[in-house]
Amino acid sequence: MVKHALLGSTETERAQKLFRLIKNGKITFGGYSKAMIYGTLRCASGKRMKLENRVFFEHEQEAISMGYRPCGNCLPEKYKMWKAGRG
Repeated sequence: MVKHALLGSTETERAQKLFRLIKNGKITFGGYSKAMIYGTLRCASGKRMKLENRVFFEHEQEAISMGYRPCGNCLPEKYKMWKAGRG
């Protein structure tokens, strides 16, 4: 897991490091650390969160193993399966 806020001290530095990590396949999913939700990098919900709450994962399995659940917005089918399994 990579915390967005720790990628650099300036917005430009963080953006450059994040771009490189995504381009190299080291980041494929994003997450919201407060609610322990993960989703795609293109999710509108994920783009609205505060920087200090944003985390990134190399693989979906990494997020799941750390206790994160799928986003209901960008991963609706996986979210439905996760929710059904809780009952």
